[in-house]
Amino acid sequence: MLSGFLRGLGSYFLFLGAVFRRPESWREYFKSFVRETELLGMSSIPLVVFISLFMGAVLTIQTAINLDDPFIPDMYIGIAVREGILLEFAPTIVSLILAGKVGSNISSSLGTMRVTEQMDALQVMGINPASYLVLPKIGASLLFFPILVIFSIFMGLLGGYLAGDWLHLVNPDNFLMGYFDEFQPYYVVYSLTKTVVFAFIISSVSAWYGYHVKGGAVEVGKASTKAVVAMSFSIILFNYILTDVMLQ
Repeated sequence: MLSGFLRGLGSYFLFLGAVFRRPESWREYFKSFVRETELLGMSSIPLVVFISLFMGAVLTIQTAINLDDPFIPDMYIGIAVREGILLEFAPTIVSLILAGKVGSNISSSLGTMRVTEQMDALQVMGINPASYLVLPKIGASLLFFPILVIFSIFMGLLGGYLAGDWLHLVNPDNFLMGYFDEFQPYYVVYSLTKTVVFAFIISSVSAWYGYHVKGGAVEVGKASTKAVVAMSFSIILFNYILTDVMLQ
């Protein structure tokens, strides 16, 4: 098992070496980058907005219920909701969701191109398929995932406020004060740094699985499933590492 893992890890780094080679045509790469930004990023906005609204609402409900004490001001409930969304829920949970949506899309599309020999056709034409097909996906993910997480933070805070107000769980004015009390801008840097790392993991790992598919349609499906599992495991692992390093 260990030897198989090390071989896979070595293959992954060799794959990254092929991906980051000098492009044959910057113009074509830019066109592909724009397409991937729309496909992988823009199409994910409604999903992120919907999930974040309810994620913030649930977090407010749970926090208000567990801190239901007359000696605890509603402002502290707002602080707890803000920190939970900003530090963990928005970057990590949204990235796990995007791993399933975006990652499986990348893996299946590249796997289909591999089994239908479209990558072989690119090689015959003198084009590096790893760079031409994967580099724009990585670039689009690195650019747009932080934007999605910013959307998630704002919508999560909005959902938390609306839930607390509509359900009469907290005093809206005091709760809102908690959102702004002792706010630390570094937490935004921490959140977006995690998001960039997760974006690279999602785009590169899913691409590696799709790029190395062998067989037919069944193998493409299996590769997508393995990619989602590997991405989820990697996100949780690096979430721990980044939290330990950046918040010490």
